[in-house]
Amino acid sequence: MARELAIELYLFIFKALFSVFRLFPLKKKTAFVVSFGDNARYILDEMNAQGIEGKRIILKGNHSRADFKGDGKTIVFHFEIKHLLHYLLSIYHLATSKVVIIDNYFGFLSAISFRPSVTCVQVWHAAGAVKQFGLKDPSAANRSPRAKERFQRVYNQFHYVVSGSDTMSGIFKASFGLPDENILSTGVPRTDFFFDEEKKSVAYQSLLGQFPGLEEKRTILYAPTFRENELKTSSIGLDIQKLYDEFHQEEYVLLLKLHPAVSGEHDLEKQFPGFVYNLTNYHDVNEILLITDLLITDYSSIPFEYAFLEKPMIFFAYDLEHYEKERGFWEDYESQMPGPVVYTTQEIIEKIKTASADYGRIKRFKEKWNEYSDGNSSKKLVNFLFIK
Repeated sequence: MARELAIELYLFIFKALFSVFRLFPLKKKTAFVVSFGDNARYILDEMNAQGIEGKRIILKGNHSRADFKGDGKTIVFHFEIKHLLHYLLSIYHLATSKVVIIDNYFGFLSAISFRPSVTCVQVWHAAGAVKQFGLKDPSAANRSPRAKERFQRVYNQFHYVVSGSDTMSGIFKASFGLPDENILSTGVPRTDFFFDEEKKSVAYQSLLGQFPGLEEKRTILYAPTFRENELKTSSIGLDIQKLYDEFHQEEYVLLLKLHPAVSGEHDLEKQFPGFVYNLTNYHDVNEILLITDLLITDYSSIPFEYAFLEKPMIFFAYDLEHYEKERGFWEDYESQMPGPVVYTTQEIIEKIKTASADYGRIKRFKEKWNEYSDGNSSKKLVNFLFIK
């Protein structure tokens, strides 16, 4: 009850401030509200390449690792209450921008009303979905009617939701309670990276420059999904000691990319020198995928983009029954994944040793989830929004 009251008070204040700033005239500018920032960066680059007029306003959350630089035309604000002036200016720009582009669920949207000539676009941070979210999240059943109404008000603000496939479009419609006309099948902007040979080459060489020990090594990337019960803890599901004992004298190294929300202290590089590389704080996971020979993940969305490279994957679902009950899946997990599903580190070791992969299955998975992400997604979206 206290939490609900705090939320309602926050939204009341936000609405009051937005209503005041809404009295100011709209300007030819685009406001990006980012938790992740990857898609925003590609859209921004394409806007600059095409010479789209107007200011670009980056409203950056405290967990965003995307590195945006202000240059006069692009202005960056910390969209957090602790940065009070930035916070107030952020609300002003939200109220006076003609285009608003977001990449996550933002509760403040339930309290405001954009003017009719404003376009709000959701560029969701995942190219595909394993677990359910939005209205289909199993936890939604335990929410109060007031909270459920608030969620739907947020989703109703999305004039368009950018999608990379018909499969994902169906998920968006069910998750956000939106009709066909709100879906924009232009593809996921950040996936343009996989079609740009120059960018890939620069990123690959940069990574090898930063981590020279990776050259001539077989790289295994462990990238698990977010689990609330693992916040502020240094424990992870994978038994790294077992992997180290089995592979450290061979040509393998283990890269770690943990969820950004996990804030535990990890000293695994010191425990396993020359074998473990903790890349959790590296800014762009797609760049890490370039140097990855084998992906180990679970219920994360990372396979949808790794599939562009058509490389092997192993799915480490050590808590499958619990996770399915808590979060829910869109499809049968074991049959959906384009690689073997295992439940122990020992099984992972055995799969690595056999080095077998169904590349046809991986390719079909790629085509199913990325049919509209063809290397021109940013251009198609920018053309739709700004080229009349």
